[in-house]
Amino acid sequence: MHVTTLQADITTVPADLIIVNLFEGVTQPGGATGAVDKALGGRLTALIALGDCSGRLGATTLVHTFGALPAPRVLVVGLGNRQRFDLQAVRVAAAKAIAAARQAGARRVATIVHGAGIGGLDPQAAAQAVVEASLLENYTMPRASSRPVSEPQPTELTVVEFGAGRLPAVTAGVRLGQIIAESVILARDLIATPANIATPTYLAESAHQMAAAVGLRCTVLERDDVAALGMGIFLAVAKGSDEPPKFVILEHNAHRAEELPTIVLAGKGITFDTGGYSLKVNAAGETMWRMKYDMTGAADVFAVLRAAALLDLPLHVVGLAPLCENMISGRAQRPGDVYRGLTGKTVEIISTDAEGRLILADALAYAGRYRPQAVIDLATLTGAIGVALGPKAAGLFCNDDRLRERLLAAAAVTGERLWPMPMYDDYAEDIRSDVADVKNATLPVKSAGVSTSAKFLEHFTEGYPWAHIDLANMAWADPGRPLYPKGATAFGVRLLVQFLRDWQP
Repeated sequence: MHVTTLQADITTVPADLIIVNLFEGVTQPGGATGAVDKALGGRLTALIALGDCSGRLGATTLVHTFGALPAPRVLVVGLGNRQRFDLQAVRVAAAKAIAAARQAGARRVATIVHGAGIGGLDPQAAAQAVVEASLLENYTMPRASSRPVSEPQPTELTVVEFGAGRLPAVTAGVRLGQIIAESVILARDLIATPANIATPTYLAESAHQMAAAVGLRCTVLERDDVAALGMGIFLAVAKGSDEPPKFVILEHNAHRAEELPTIVLAGKGITFDTGGYSLKVNAAGETMWRMKYDMTGAADVFAVLRAAALLDLPLHVVGLAPLCENMISGRAQRPGDVYRGLTGKTVEIISTDAEGRLILADALAYAGRYRPQAVIDLATLTGAIGVALGPKAAGLFCNDDRLRERLLAAAAVTGERLWPMPMYDDYAEDIRSDVADVKNATLPVKSAGVSTSAKFLEHFTEGYPWAHIDLANMAWADPGRPLYPKGATAFGVRLLVQFLRDWQP
């Protein structure tokens, strides 16, 4: 969707549909909505009196203008309770509005910035929220159908600001929102692409092309490179597949690594997960066709690095993505096997379906060579996190209080919620192995699966502040919700971009 900014009175803007708003409990609209109401001869006031235009958060009312305005249709979206109004309410309202515009068949849409006027929000932040929500709600997954999609979709969005004094802030917010949303969409497209296409090689090539386009340094380590480094734990997972593994390294501001704070992001990149010999069961929550999404962490890392480059963030940001399939063959790892990783630490395989933590083990070890101020890994790691939290928040595990607070602050701003989970020392006892340093799952396998998986990862960290985000429950929306249409969500991209933007040494 093409996005532009315009200084104008919304009543004068030619579009298929214009969007204004209303707080709950308002009987006489003001501002831009009041101007539209006046142009329509009080029609909105009449609809409010009838209860057809309630102002409830996300509720929409479509009104035809019959020539009274250049736009043939007006959409009024509710902002909810004024006392509880915040940026998340802006996102919900904008998402619901663009969905209603799409339902109405509008292609050219113009909207005011919800909350930038009497809502009292920062104009830049409000404009960013409107654009992010509009683009993300308007998203559709890639299709390979032989039949063309006939559903019309908004293709142009004009963000209209009346006040000249607020226009620079609104323009900056629109640019921010567009860069971040388009980065999320990049990740969504990769996640939703079928695994027969989105192989480790395909993802590595995609990362290389994206890096060249935005000015990132991209290095791809091949199987022999990874073996020479001693990443035996990562290669243990890759052994079962005919697809060659890749280890992608992206760097923003690589040439300034010595002078800028270094943040490392590591993303799980299992391009398809059968579970290996610990085969996944086709039961609720473990439907195997969805396992193409098991590289969400890697796709998120690609997207965050893209945004960091385009926003020119004053940080040295490193993205690590170990990419491989978890398949079954005569070469595949088996329960009971023991493998040695980059740091010399060893792991006993209890479950071949606990493979994500294995590839991240060597990635976290590799992260130590950058002497980072913080390392964050993202992974669709456990089904257990969904049992604990449902599709409401991702699980956060952290060994550093300040890093935890930074991430929770970014979550509060973006609405991509995190919930801190326990990391008690006792959990380390549950993964102690009789034949290796650690084992990759507990016995019974489902016992304390969330925290023991994080404790396993912590074992391979190298003395830096570290956080693990388990987003398995948030990576795929079914059904959809505001900002997250049904399918791949790329949850975590907006969160981590905000985290990086807020970073202070």
